[in-house]
Amino acid sequence: MRRLLDTLYTISGGLAALSILAICLLVSAQVGLNILARLGGPSLSFTIPSYADFAGYLLAAASFLALAPTFRHGTHIRVNLVISRLGARVSWALELFTLAVAGCAMGYATWYAASLMKESHHYSDKSTGMIAVPIWIPQVVMVLGLGLLTLAILDRLVESLRARQPVLTDDATE
Repeated sequence: MRRLLDTLYTISGGLAALSILAICLLVSAQVGLNILARLGGPSLSFTIPSYADFAGYLLAAASFLALAPTFRHGTHIRVNLVISRLGARVSWALELFTLAVAGCAMGYATWYAASLMKESHHYSDKSTGMIAVPIWIPQVVMVLGLGLLTLAILDRLVESLRARQPVLTDDATE
């Protein structure tokens, strides 16, 4: 099970990285077309339809898909001012509490995003760009990213319960 979860987190991080690469390629291609139009005149004026919309969808995909792997690797921003001064038992209890609350909050966010996606699909909502994209398609990635973050948080909660001590440490070496 551990290997499966770590593979899911790695794939999610890889897809986030590919989304950033796709943004770079898309924007670079449009900049190249703009330069061509400046140099060649109106007869060489081309544009990638809805490229800004697609770049926005890719940015959202990169952001949501990167949530779980960054959490798993301990690279989300944490403030340890208080926890570093607490004893091991109190620190562990606080960790369990925060992971449980975070798991519930992300579970609700995932449920709400899935409901929004279902509603968008039901009403056939489409983007307003030159290419009308069904809105539920980019929302799938948002739901997937939030679902993986929820899973990663619950995964850490189970690890902490099994270890009977805090597992969220400052060493992000996993």
